[in-house]
Amino acid sequence: MQIQKILSKQIYASVAFITLFFCSNVNGNSDTFDQYKQQYQKYRIDQKEQFQNYKQEQQKAFQEYKKELQKYWENPLLNSKKELVSYSKDKKSRTIIDFERNQLTLQTVAANKKEAEKKLALSLAKAATYNTHDFYKADELEQKINKIESKKRVKRAKVDLKPVLAPLFFKEKPTKKALVKFVKKEITTKKITVKSSLKQKNKNIYTLNIKLPNNATIKRSKIYYKDVKTEAKRELLPLSLIFAIMHSESCFNPMARSHIPAYGLMQIVPKTAGIDAYYYLYKQKRLVGSSYLYNAKNNIKMGSAYLHILYYRYLKDIKDPKSRLYCTIAAYNTGAGNVSRAFVDSYNTHKAAKVINKLTPDEVYAKLLQDLRYEEPKKYLKNVTKRMKIYQKIYES
Repeated sequence: MQIQKILSKQIYASVAFITLFFCSNVNGNSDTFDQYKQQYQKYRIDQKEQFQNYKQEQQKAFQEYKKELQKYWENPLLNSKKELVSYSKDKKSRTIIDFERNQLTLQTVAANKKEAEKKLALSLAKAATYNTHDFYKADELEQKINKIESKKRVKRAKVDLKPVLAPLFFKEKPTKKALVKFVKKEITTKKITVKSSLKQKNKNIYTLNIKLPNNATIKRSKIYYKDVKTEAKRELLPLSLIFAIMHSESCFNPMARSHIPAYGLMQIVPKTAGIDAYYYLYKQKRLVGSSYLYNAKNNIKMGSAYLHILYYRYLKDIKDPKSRLYCTIAAYNTGAGNVSRAFVDSYNTHKAAKVINKLTPDEVYAKLLQDLRYEEPKKYLKNVTKRMKIYQKIYES
């Protein structure tokens, strides 16, 4: 379903976020308006300070955890946007799921091949059956961050039980016998590479690479179909847009984490999109934490809400639905102000809309690719529009 079809239903968004906040109890009194404005500005400053403190404590936890990992690993990897990295309790084994390259890598530090095969088999069994909650609970760093969040005014939630790799390997939940058969086959038929450990004396690092199915990304998208369908309907958005954003942001890595930091499937930044989306949804001013955003339902709900805010509020002055869609995609990556700068010498979206409304959608698309300030949003716009066509065929045809 295209944005144009949705618009034809004549269901439009309510007033802008700031207007909602300022005017919820104002009743035309200018003094009251000023008071609410001051309260809102104070809130934003308080949230910024709170987030900076929260971020600093996280960074300290990252450094401490990396230091522990460096006892065993020359390159201590952590979760990223498109990689999920999980360590064993003793930190001598690790699982790396590369969602972008569709590859599962298992590594262990061991004295000999027999010990290594046993440890790799255990890692594979976990990787093939773990859900998001399992990976989250097994992540020592995330548990440290969870303790930090519990001391802050941060909204937390239980991470969901959605599978991660199981649908790629099994048609249904595997029995113990089926799992043992699968693990044994992979361990015995795949080549295990060996190299000397630079960190552990008289030990080697054993690595097993397993290529995931070619259709792994599409299969994983289906895990989230129900939640995406619900939010697409609620926020008047095409299914294909939400799926294309998720694909581009995380390749459906439920524990995606970037340095900004941004979290989860749709890479929500707590201090910006997170605050705006949460207020839009619940009319409450809250900073959300990592556990809240690793919950797929919450993340998709927040990401879809932010897309709604961009399309129906911040960029509402752009008349052509397709032109506004292109600008919304770019704005999700780089912000509505930076999109405006591609058209006028200002962050003002209203001024930019006047220029955009004189252009065809194709001209708007070309202008964005030419004049967006950074290369990343240009590439992002290309990828999302291309992937929307793929997900239209799968889910909207």
